[in-house]
Amino acid sequence: MKMAEVVMSSFGEASELRLLLIDDHPLFCDAMAMTVGEIFDAPLIQTAATLKEALKRVNEAAPDLIVLDLNLPDVDGVDGLIRLRSAVPDAKIVVVSSISDNRVTSSVLDSGAVGFVPKGSPRDELVRAFQLVADGEIYTPEDFVVPQSDFLSQENQQVVEKLASLTPQQSVILNLICEGKLNKQIAYDLSIAETTVKAHLTAIMRKLGVQNRTQAVLLAKKVSYASLTGNAGES
Repeated sequence: MKMAEVVMSSFGEASELRLLLIDDHPLFCDAMAMTVGEIFDAPLIQTAATLKEALKRVNEAAPDLIVLDLNLPDVDGVDGLIRLRSAVPDAKIVVVSSISDNRVTSSVLDSGAVGFVPKGSPRDELVRAFQLVADGEIYTPEDFVVPQSDFLSQENQQVVEKLASLTPQQSVILNLICEGKLNKQIAYDLSIAETTVKAHLTAIMRKLGVQNRTQAVLLAKKVSYASLTGNAGES
């Protein structure tokens, strides 16, 4: 069976697959675009170098498949994945990263991705990864070990679920709060009233089960790329 036939059966009856590549390295993005262009049957490919640009694109036209780098200029970790998952819940998201760490892979899958592909994987492995995703399955690296269920993994999953409950606007505001911005600055950046920011903040704290913005930031950082890997690492 040709790959294109598999994709058509898995991604619906649309005449062409809509695919969004999110990576801030132009050469890697070009190489990935060339690869997926050969794997799928004439996909409509768009690219984005930041999460902000990606969210704008998905709001204009929802993609069928997203290939996401975890570490972007304006966000890192699975919080970017969570925000994309909230913005386009029907899209399949495959994460590509140079950090092939068991804990990162586990967190990515817990956050709703359908695959984790290490950067530098040979073309044959990329084909296999997208083949599995197109078939409705989950792709993980060969060395991935399913973690034992313990307190930490359950706690992390609970944090992911709380963050996933936020609306796209609330996610944007929480991200700005994590950057250290005050309500007045957030209101200016988003062109909304400061009272609206306060109302969103109240709703965010209620959904996250925290009492103040500091606790909200600490909770959000539980699923950050740095906390999962021990350092920011490379994208």
